[in-house]
Amino acid sequence: MYGGDEVSAIVIDLGSHTCKAGYAGEDAPKAVFPSVVGAIDQMDIDEAENGEKNSESTADAKNNDKPKGKRKLYVGSQSLGYRRDHMEVLSPLKDGIVADWDIVDNIWDHAFRECLLIDPKEHPMLLAEPSSNTQQQRESFL
Repeated sequence: MYGGDEVSAIVIDLGSHTCKAGYAGEDAPKAVFPSVVGAIDQMDIDEAENGEKNSESTADAKNNDKPKGKRKLYVGSQSLGYRRDHMEVLSPLKDGIVADWDIVDNIWDHAFRECLLIDPKEHPMLLAEPSSNTQQQRESFL
């Protein structure tokens, strides 16, 4: 690249156990952290604050029939290390395929903004993906 600023490409690998992110050409990734998030449903937070749990909502929670609404996500080793009431640990992948893109977005945002301290719009990106991905899954990464 002549006459321009040289900008390193970012490499990110979202695996089933860990997420690795760093700069292309370096020996090791700059960030390695679990590729799971802690999630607390907003409904659980509201109930804990109000102290109002009726038997109907408790029965629904046992049957996993809770409506999926807003949730607070905790990403990274430090955030997952704290005990929080009503928090469950979720993976964005199911059978090696991305099942929850909201979680993936939060994991990538954590890697870029908190671990690498970069703006992803200013760097070329290389995303690792399973070789068994279909064209539709591949397009979802964009």
